[in-house]
Amino acid sequence: MSRPGTAITLLIVDDHPVVRDGLSSMFARDPEFEVLGEAADGAQAVGLAEALRPDVILMDLRMPGTDGVSATKELVERGSGARVLVLTTYDTDSHVLPAIEAGATGYLLKDAPRDELLRAVRATARGDAVLAPSVATRLMNRVRTAAPAGLLSQRELEVLRLVAAGATNREAAAGLFITEATIKSHLLNIYAKLGVGDRAAAVAEAFNRGLLVPQPPEPR
Repeated sequence: MSRPGTAITLLIVDDHPVVRDGLSSMFARDPEFEVLGEAADGAQAVGLAEALRPDVILMDLRMPGTDGVSATKELVERGSGARVLVLTTYDTDSHVLPAIEAGATGYLLKDAPRDELLRAVRATARGDAVLAPSVATRLMNRVRTAAPAGLLSQRELEVLRLVAAGATNREAAAGLFITEATIKSHLLNIYAKLGVGDRAAAVAEAFNRGLLVPQPPEPR
């Protein structure tokens, strides 16, 4: 993760040179970001990630050779500190779920507005899970087939309470004695059930639905 005051470093992975060039040019115009390199397939991405150690990898899914899901899984298995933000044109279950299960921190579509992409990269660098609105809706519909609408499990409520109190994923994991990856999985389930795309919206929606209640101030 980038330190405060330093640029968020990126690795851009896509098999289309025009896409890579466009993304590199966009981020080059903003001093908050630094593109360390580009890769045309998943295998090259894994090698460059180990050599360059970027904060965030913008990962395409469908590429010749090693695809984005396989590359993401290998990065996680190798203990890479880079967070993967999937950037693709596909939002079907057959693409979304394998990418999330492989360890992607976020999932965004290529038609996302520039500001939305920049926000997503910032959130990913912090370790926050990010979902495109259409993806959140798709996951919400999927979860609703298995659970009553809007129902959060006890563990999901515990995670959300900690998030609402300002805990990072790492702090929440330590507080609940579970892994950071498990926290991310719980957050994605929460997003799907509440029909939102990020942690701030999840907290707001939980308060709106009465799943969370404001805590009274401690007596002095």
